[in-house]
Amino acid sequence: MKQVAQNYKSGELAVLDVPPPACAPGGVLIRSLYSLISTGTELMKVGEARLSLVGKAKARPDQVRKVLDTVAQQGLTSTYKKVMNKLDSYTPLGYSVCGVVVEVGAGAEEFSVGQLVAAAGNEFALHAEYNWVPVNLCVPVPDGVPAEQAAFSTVGAIAMQGVRQAEVQLGDTAVVIGLGLVGQLVVRLLVAAGVRVFGIDTVADRCRMAEKAGALYCVGADEAGVAALERSLLQASNGLGADRILLAAGGHSNGPVETAARLARDRARVVDIGKTRLDLPWNAYYDKELDVRFSRSYGPGRYDDRYELQGIDYPAGYVRWTERRNLECFVDLIAREQIDVGALIANTFPIADATDVYQKLSTGTYPGVGFLFEYPKEASPDNTRTARRADGAARGAGGEEGGRGKGQAGGVAEGETSRRRGPAGGPASAGVVRVGFVGAGNYASSMLLPQLQKNEQVVLGRVATNKSLSAANAQRRFGFEEVGTDAAAVLADDRLDAVFVVTRHSSHAELTCRALETGKAVFVEKPLALTDDELDQVVATVDATGNDRLMVGFNRRFAPLLTDLKDRFGDHGSTSVRYLVNAGKLDSTSWYLDAGKEGTRFAGEGGHFIDTLTWWIDSLPTQVYAVPGPDTGDVLVTIRFANGSVGTITYVGGGNARFPKETIDITGGGRNARFDNFQRASVWAGRKPATRKSRSTDKGQRNELERFIAAVRTGGPMPIPFEQLVATTRATIAVDRSLASGKAESILPPPHRPGQGTV
Repeated sequence: MKQVAQNYKSGELAVLDVPPPACAPGGVLIRSLYSLISTGTELMKVGEARLSLVGKAKARPDQVRKVLDTVAQQGLTSTYKKVMNKLDSYTPLGYSVCGVVVEVGAGAEEFSVGQLVAAAGNEFALHAEYNWVPVNLCVPVPDGVPAEQAAFSTVGAIAMQGVRQAEVQLGDTAVVIGLGLVGQLVVRLLVAAGVRVFGIDTVADRCRMAEKAGALYCVGADEAGVAALERSLLQASNGLGADRILLAAGGHSNGPVETAARLARDRARVVDIGKTRLDLPWNAYYDKELDVRFSRSYGPGRYDDRYELQGIDYPAGYVRWTERRNLECFVDLIAREQIDVGALIANTFPIADATDVYQKLSTGTYPGVGFLFEYPKEASPDNTRTARRADGAARGAGGEEGGRGKGQAGGVAEGETSRRRGPAGGPASAGVVRVGFVGAGNYASSMLLPQLQKNEQVVLGRVATNKSLSAANAQRRFGFEEVGTDAAAVLADDRLDAVFVVTRHSSHAELTCRALETGKAVFVEKPLALTDDELDQVVATVDATGNDRLMVGFNRRFAPLLTDLKDRFGDHGSTSVRYLVNAGKLDSTSWYLDAGKEGTRFAGEGGHFIDTLTWWIDSLPTQVYAVPGPDTGDVLVTIRFANGSVGTITYVGGGNARFPKETIDITGGGRNARFDNFQRASVWAGRKPATRKSRSTDKGQRNELERFIAAVRTGGPMPIPFEQLVATTRATIAVDRSLASGKAESILPPPHRPGQGTV
């Protein structure tokens, strides 16, 4: 399918050929008919992407602070790679679509195939031929509403939320500052609500457009215009001034907020809808005791994953107007002809012309505020949702990834089950290792795939991601032969020797089992499992298939500076190890906060640290005792090991962002060692410490991957014995049990498997 995307590093716009998304549970797959171009938000994003790196930094100082904090914890090289990985990727554009349902996911049965719907969301309702949209961001379009008008619904919901925040009443007087797309819709909604409306904009045609929609008087933003509007406003309001001021302007001028104070009556309300400068003139706002409010996007539910992704609605008795109800209300107003958005449509363009359209919109070539992309009427998604490269080499930008294959990916016909590869543990058949990836997010793209791409013994065969652009980015940057959005196609591909599972935590155990059942070697990012039941299923799958070719991404034990420190410290029997993890605060939008689905933060990350202790101590954990720390998610863990050693992990998020993330102290046999965040390592064995330093923050991913690929290629043992993977995962899961019980939790030893060796 075709999708509009932009590279945020270079600023390049492109219409790409990418695999269509899969229809996941909780939503519907939509074939787009029209998508609305947000001439404010999208053109601002397009403009930012074309700035230099310095310009981007000035535009996003909040991101610069995050980068500096990351440099302090992870080093300059590692941070640079992560930042460039983020920037040098195609990102989507668009967030307001109308289309036809072509497939209904489980839990979205309120919709039906063939139904006309309006959809919202800057991750879902994109400028693309097909979009998967969750139920709470999708509404039916009433009969009689043209699809091109229904495509305005998301921006209409933004305007509607602003009007609701203003809490207007019949007979109120309102001024709308900024008469672009959102401002025009605000005018129409206010007029429909019985409000007397005035407007201000720098473009005369927009003023006349608002007046045709029912505004009483609209003027330019210069002093003469504002003075004329002020006189008219005072006359209409019996000398009071405006009851409500709605800021729908953008830009860096403080003029709108100053004009708002001038035109407002005593104790009026000012609502900010657009992204404009807000240096409030204190005297003016204090003298009138003005009430300043913000309007957030489409309404309540926005940015709440439980609402948007999981479909958990807010009760109407508590939250009357959610973002979905705002969408419903807006299309209903169109259906009842109480607002007219048809007059706002200035032009409609085929999606294939998107690059040229954005260029001309940026230069002001096209007058007007309402612009739509139109999509082919008879397009249909390929069943495999897979794109292949015809020439076997990575293609550049511009949508040259190649056409979609037919039938089941990897040569497995529809309805046929995957064939078992044969006895597990054999060497790769062609002398090189063909790998597939399920998931290619930021960690995979910055830490794993660059290393594999440089390895001449690796062929990147196939990748599947939830989002179409993620697959396209992986192919463009790393040269995958085939890309898609269907994980089953990767698992079923008999040409692959190994599968990497780099998805969200809740899917790890299931995907690992499915991959092991095909006879392939499996590399899964931590955690292997979130519960004992999930881990039991992994163990049962290994027992049933005989395939124990499993690796978990516990990379710390392969870090060069840490392995060197262990060699210098030597084996001195039972030891005591203290591990401090300055984990830092999570961003409020992080999916790590969804503990109910993805496990606790420690369940997701703690395996790293327990595995490091297990490797250093050379013994399996037998008992775990955990107590909560001062902040949510903090935990202090004491672990006993079979050889009598003891390890403690302090995992806290309330520390300083510039303090090193990981520090380890080891005591035993008359020696001490100190490890500082993969940058400095010291051993005290005599009168003075022996210290070694590293210029980079190498956490072991390169060595880890080389060991795994070598094991797959030669048929040799996996880098970490299976029993250690199980024991570490059991201990990690036991931490949550101990927190719940308040007691120490025993860890049953995993069954020893022949050929795996001992700790």
